[in-house]
Amino acid sequence: MESRMAANRIALQRVGDGGGHIIHRQPSMVIQSQTTMPKSDGGWKQDTIAAMPYGLDSAFLEQTRLTVVIPTYNEADNVPAIADALLRLPLTRLQLLIVDDNSPDGTGAIADGLAERYNSGAAERPRFAVLHRPGKAGLGTAYIAGMRRALQDGAEYVVQMDADFSHSPHYIPEMLGVMVATGADVVIGSRYVPGGTLDEGWSTWRRFVSWWANLYSRMILNLRIRDMTAGFKLWRRDALLGIDLNRVRSNGYSFQVEMAYLCEKLGYRLVEIPIHFEDRRIGQSKLDIPVKFESAWRTWQIRWRYRGLQRIAVASPALTTDADRPPKHTLPPDPRHDRQGESAAG
Repeated sequence: MESRMAANRIALQRVGDGGGHIIHRQPSMVIQSQTTMPKSDGGWKQDTIAAMPYGLDSAFLEQTRLTVVIPTYNEADNVPAIADALLRLPLTRLQLLIVDDNSPDGTGAIADGLAERYNSGAAERPRFAVLHRPGKAGLGTAYIAGMRRALQDGAEYVVQMDADFSHSPHYIPEMLGVMVATGADVVIGSRYVPGGTLDEGWSTWRRFVSWWANLYSRMILNLRIRDMTAGFKLWRRDALLGIDLNRVRSNGYSFQVEMAYLCEKLGYRLVEIPIHFEDRRIGQSKLDIPVKFESAWRTWQIRWRYRGLQRIAVASPALTTDADRPPKHTLPPDPRHDRQGESAAG
C-alpha cells in the first residue's frame, strides 16, 4: 500500500511566503471512478476522479465528514447532474447541502426528491440535505446559512461551489489532499495562478473585467491571494469558526472578497491550486453589471469595517499537536442568518 500511495502522490511546489501559497500540480495517476459531466452540445462526457491524491488512503476518504454547500436559484437542470458527480466521488461520508431560495423553476422540489433517493438506506450521515429559504436573499447569506448548517451537523471540512459545473467536482479530492499535506486552513480553486485557465468561450471583455476586479481588490486590501473572487473553496472547520460568520456582512459576490480578506487578516493559511474554470453549460449567469459595480465599492467598505481587526495566532494542524492548538471554537446561534421561515430537509 505504501509504495502504491507514494507512486501516485502529486508533487507540491510552494511559491511565495506568508499567508498564500501556490501549488503546481503533476497529474494524478490513479483512477478510482468515473462520473458524468455536461457538454456544451447537451450531451454527457465521462470525467475521471483521482482515488488517492497526495497519498490519502481509502480509510481517510471513508471517514472524513465533508459537506459541499451549493446555493441555488433556478438550477433545476443542473442539480441532478452535480449531485450525481459529487456523490460518486471516493468520499463516502461526503454530504451535499443545497440551499435553495424558493426557485421559481422548482429546484427545491427536485432537490427534495434527490434527497429522498440518495438518503435511502443511509445508515448514519445523510448524503443529501436541503435547506429551503422563503425567497431570494442573496449569495452571501445563502453560503453562511449553509456553512452554519454544515458546522452544526459536525462537518470537519466544508466546500463551497456553484451548481453549474464551472467548478468541477473532480478537484475536491485533490483540494482535500493539498489541505492535509500543507496544513492549510483554506484551499482555493484558482483561475489566476500558473496552470489556472478560463473557459475558451469567455470574451476578451469578460476576461478583462474579471482580471481587473481581482487586481482592484488585491490592491485596495493589500492581499496576496491571486483569485480574490474565487467561489470554489475548501474550508477547514476551525477556520470557519475562527472567522466568526456572524461578522460577515457582504451579501453579493463581494462575499468572496470579504471572506478572503478575513482569512488573510486573521492569519489563516491559504493555498491556491490551479483549476480550469468552465463557463456554465445550462442557464444564465447571475453576475450582471450592477452586481460587479456593487462589489467594487463594497471593497472599500470591507477595508474600513475591518481596519482595527487584529491578527490572531493560528497553529498549523499539520505541524502541531493537539496540545499546541488553540481551543476549539463553539458555534453560537445566529438569528440574523437563520432567517425565520427557513426549513431543512434531508
